[in-house]
Amino acid sequence: MEKGRFSSIRYIFIRSHLYGLFLTTVTLLSLLLTIHVLFSPSWLTINSIFLFMGLYIVLATIISLYTGFKSSSTMKQRLDAMSVLISQYANGNYETTIHFMENDELSRIANELNELGAKLQNQVKSLQRMADEKSDFAKTAHKAAVIEERQRIARDLHDAVSQQLFALTMMAEAATKQFDNKPELAKQQIEDVSVAALQAQTEMRALLLHLRPVHLSGDSLKQGIEKLIVEIERKNSIDFKLVIEDELSLNDTIEEHVFRIIQESISNILRHANASKVDLTITKRARELFLHIRDNGKGFDVTKNATRNTSYGLKTMRERSEELGGTFIVRSNYDEGTYIDIRIPC
Repeated sequence: MEKGRFSSIRYIFIRSHLYGLFLTTVTLLSLLLTIHVLFSPSWLTINSIFLFMGLYIVLATIISLYTGFKSSSTMKQRLDAMSVLISQYANGNYETTIHFMENDELSRIANELNELGAKLQNQVKSLQRMADEKSDFAKTAHKAAVIEERQRIARDLHDAVSQQLFALTMMAEAATKQFDNKPELAKQQIEDVSVAALQAQTEMRALLLHLRPVHLSGDSLKQGIEKLIVEIERKNSIDFKLVIEDELSLNDTIEEHVFRIIQESISNILRHANASKVDLTITKRARELFLHIRDNGKGFDVTKNATRNTSYGLKTMRERSEELGGTFIVRSNYDEGTYIDIRIPC
C-alpha cells in the first residue's frame, strides 16, 4: 500500500522536480569548481562555492517540493475524474460525461471517453429495442415456446425426478425384504427413502416454477414476485426477505425478464442450495435497475465445480440480463451462500 502511494502521479511529479534539481546542482557545482581551478578569481573561494551551493540546494528543494505538489494537483484531479468516469461505464451508467477546459492530450482522451459513453448508451438502447422486438416475436411464437419448455421440463423430469423415483422404488423394495430378518437395516433404508423422497419433492417444486406463466398476467412486477414468494414459502421451509420499491416504473419487457430471472434463481436455490433464508432486493437508482439475490445455502465453486443444471440456470439469467444491456455478477463459495448482483440500464 505504501509502495503504491509513493508511485502515484503526485510523487512522480515531485521526484521529477527533485531529479531536475540534482542535475542542475551537479552542473552548477562543476561549473563553479572549473572556474575556480582555471582562473582562481579572488571572489570565488571554496567556502563561498559550498556556501552558495548549500543555500541553493535548500531553497531549490523547497521550491521543487512545492511546485511538484502544486503542478500535480490539477493532473491528479483530472485523472481521478477520468477514473470515476470509467467506473461509471463499468457499472452501466453511460450518461456520465466530463469536460476539461484545457486543450491538451487529457482533454482529447476525455472527449473520446465521452464519445465512447454515448456509443455504449446507443448500444444499450438498441439492445433494449431488440429485446422489445424479441418480446413481441415471442408472444406470436408462444406455441413453439410452450412446446420447447415442455420438452425441457420433460428432460429435467427424466434426468432428475424420474431417476429419484426409480431409486425410491428400489430402496423401498430392499427395505421390505429386510424388514423381518434385519429390522435395523430396514429402518436405515426407510430413512434413506425419506431423504430421497424429500429431494424428489424439492426437485419437483423447482420444476413447477417453470410451469408458471411467462408473463405477469396483468400484475405489476412487485405483485407477481410477492405472489410467487407466498406460494414458495407455503410449500417450502425458506424464509424470504423482499425489498422492492412500491413505485417501480419499468417497461413490460424489462419486467418480464426480471421476473423470469427471479424464477430461475429461486429454482436454482430450491434444487441446489439447501438454503433457509433468501434476501431479494430490487431498487432503481437514477436510470439503473439494481437486483440483488442472496441465499445462505451451501454455495459452490463458480469457476470449477458448478453442476450442469446450476450452470444452465446461471447461463439463462446471464443471457436475460445481457439482452437488456445489463451486467450479471455471481459470487459463491462453499458454506458461504451465493450472491447475485444484476444491473440493468432503464
